[in-house]
Amino acid sequence: MWIDILAMAAVGILAACTLFIIKRSVTRRGRSFPRWILPAAIGAGMIGYSVWNEYTWYDRVTSSLPSTVAVMGHGERSAPWAPWTYIWPVTVRFIAMDARQRLESEVRTGLYVTELLLVERWQPTRRVPVAFDCQNGRRADLLGGARIDAQGLLVGAQWQSMDVDSPMLRAACNTTQSS
Repeated sequence: MWIDILAMAAVGILAACTLFIIKRSVTRRGRSFPRWILPAAIGAGMIGYSVWNEYTWYDRVTSSLPSTVAVMGHGERSAPWAPWTYIWPVTVRFIAMDARQRLESEVRTGLYVTELLLVERWQPTRRVPVAFDCQNGRRADLLGGARIDAQGLLVGAQWQSMDVDSPMLRAACNTTQSS
C-alpha cells in the first residue's frame, strides 16, 4: 500500500512539474494562466493514477504469473469512497493453483495434494494445502494437522463435495498439466 501512495505522490509531483513548465511558457508569451489549473490538474492526475492502478491490478498480477498457474476465481468489491465501483466493481482478490506444486498419491489414482494460492491486494499471499479426490469429485483442506496418510486416506478433515464443473476441481484434476 505504501508503494501505491508513493507512486501516487510521484504522479502528483510529475504533474506539478509539467504544469509549472507549461505555465512558465504561457506567461512568457504574455498570456495569463488560471491559478486553479495547477492544483486541479495535480489532483486529477493523482486520482486518475489511483483509479487506473486499482482497476488494472488484477490483470497486471495475473499476466505475470507463470503458465503453470491456473486462476480459478476472483473477488470484487465496491466502496462508498469510490462510488463508481458500484457500477464497475474492482477486483481485489483471486484464488489460483500452481500445477508444479501438485502431487499425485502413489497408492490412490486420482488423489492429488496441492496448494491453493489466496492472493489479495495489499495482503501477503496465503497458501492453503488441499487434497482433491478427482474420482469422487471432492476436496479437503489440509489444515490443523489434517493429512493424507500412507494408504491414501484422509486423516483429520472431512471431504467436501464439489461440482464437477468447478474450476478448482478441473484445475486440480487436469492430468495434462505438468506436475
